Amino acid sequence: MGVRVLKGGMLTTVQDLGRTGYQSQGFGVSGVMDVRSFKIANLLLDNPENEAVLEFTLMGPTLEFTSETIIAITGGDFQPQVNGKPIKNYTAVYIHRGDILSFRGARTGSRGYIAFSSYLDIPVVMGSRSTNIKCSIGGYKGRRLMDGDYVGFRIKRRYLPYYLSRTLDLDEFDQDEVTLRVIMGPQDKSFTTAGRKTFLESEYTVTSEFDRMGCRLEGPFIAYKTTSDIISDGIAFGSVQVPSHGKPIILLSDRQTTGGYAKIATVISVDIPKLVQRKTDHKVRFQAVTVEEAQQLMQDELHELQEFRKQIYQPCKEVLDCRLVAKRLTKLFQD
Repeated sequence: MGVRVLKGGMLTTVQDLGRTGYQSQGFGVSGVMDVRSFKIANLLLDNPENEAVLEFTLMGPTLEFTSETIIAITGGDFQPQVNGKPIKNYTAVYIHRGDILSFRGARTGSRGYIAFSSYLDIPVVMGSRSTNIKCSIGGYKGRRLMDGDYVGFRIKRRYLPYYLSRTLDLDEFDQDEVTLRVIMGPQDKSFTTAGRKTFLESEYTVTSEFDRMGCRLEGPFIAYKTTSDIISDGIAFGSVQVPSHGKPIILLSDRQTTGGYAKIATVISVDIPKLVQRKTDHKVRFQAVTVEEAQQLMQDELHELQEFRKQIYQPCKEVLDCRLVAKRLTKLFQD
């Protein structure tokens, strides 16, 4: 009862929201790159918010199902297919035993997510099922999925609660240029006034050096006052480091726990999905916001997710009425 990996894709790993509380011991958080797409995938299946999914990059896996289940695919549009027939993103799809899920290629975005109603049978390590490839812990044997692997399910769950619609009409990653909102600091004072102005007013290009650890950008030199070196301190998801070459590097899920380069800013949580779904040569700009504005934007996103749930799941009067009728008929026949 599970999925057989016929093709592992370029980088397919098991991820959830990450392994928190261990950075002081040198263990990175890991976890999904695009938290928004991850949450929507689980929402579509009425899964627990932190249920593990498969995250894939640039090229999706090919999976054969050995039992029935329900899946939802979110993130970039990789043109998913079941048995060679197209299926929709952001939709709960019933899967039969023997079905084969495959992907044609990334039409938009660069990362996708597959959630399962039957829950992946992956052990919890230090509070998370996320894969930390560097440390070879968590996920499936601490590594990416490869051809021939088999991932089981934990439960049999082949139904969903009452719903109005199983589909959300979303396609969020078709832009070649995005503006990332940032909170300046914690070491923005290490840079000159002109350097900070360059950072906020210039256009940067996503380079090929872009993985789960970070994204290196190419663009105008960001001038610092004396040196970009600092005493190493902790690194947050979305920290923008500027080493001595003066070009920003945005640190992501598999970032190191500490770093010794000055951080000019941090990308706010709600905008990180915009970045991680970019491709090489896409353009990025930065816009400074306050902590209060970032907090309000996060509240707005949580409210939006609640509205999505209302669109999908609501008690359906007709279904409830049918159940009452069935009970009355059963009682009538028993009498």
